[in-house]
Amino acid sequence: MLTHELIKKIRKIEITTNRAVDDVLAGQYHSVFKGRGMAFDEVRPYQPGDDIRVIDWNVTARMNDPYVKQFIEERELTVMLLVDVSGSLEFGTKVRLKSEMAAEITGLLAFSAIKNNDRVGLVMFTDRVERFIPPKKGSKHVLRVISEILSFTPEHKKTGISSALEFLSRVTKRKSVAFLLSDFQTKDYEPALKVANRKHDLVPIVLRDPMERALPNVGLASFVDAETGQSIIFDTASRAARKAFTKAVDKHWEDQRKLFKRLKIDSVELSTSDDFVRPLVLFFKRRAARMVR
Repeated sequence: MLTHELIKKIRKIEITTNRAVDDVLAGQYHSVFKGRGMAFDEVRPYQPGDDIRVIDWNVTARMNDPYVKQFIEERELTVMLLVDVSGSLEFGTKVRLKSEMAAEITGLLAFSAIKNNDRVGLVMFTDRVERFIPPKKGSKHVLRVISEILSFTPEHKKTGISSALEFLSRVTKRKSVAFLLSDFQTKDYEPALKVANRKHDLVPIVLRDPMERALPNVGLASFVDAETGQSIIFDTASRAARKAFTKAVDKHWEDQRKLFKRLKIDSVELSTSDDFVRPLVLFFKRRAARMVR
């Protein structure tokens, strides 16, 4: 049963994401993610400059005047939202938790999809698939997707991106647009990433928090791994220790970027401390510009 607080959160996401979609994102989404092809719509009289290859000779013969076929984009796509719900997503030191940002981004992408007549499905995963909602259309379905993400309590804590990507390939036989939302705090997912990217239009959305790379000076501090439960004592008063920590995180993040680049996968990084709509719009614009070159 939905609580009053959860309903308020769902309503807030619906209002803010719908506004963003209507203002800027739906058109960018449409220009980047194309449909399956062109479908016949109707015929109309030939006009000077029309391509003679689209003349409908049967209609032309019957009407004794040239007519051409008109086509429209066969728009319907399947959009799969693969959302990490592991323990590390329950972290955030600025405006929101990474899990809350994932829910908001999911709402934004889902509303963009249904405004373009696409179907939306959801896969929530930890180190295994925890919940699957098959693709459907409609705003009620999108609200269900958002509700599931906000209210769902996973059984496991660890991250396993490979399991989500392998599941995607099993349940989605045709090519889909797949947004993979995670902080990617795991390893050994490259083989699954390769396979999924060959079959689908895969877009990793990497969720970050500033505190993940820049620790404050608070002296001796105990840190607990949200996925394993292991704890360590770290001397944040040591400038050298903080610098070494930041260097290790920067290397990990750069290795991720190099992996996506090597596999020719477009990705976008978003931070809990910043607005995520503008970076997504810029990402779609760059991608659209590259596609028409």
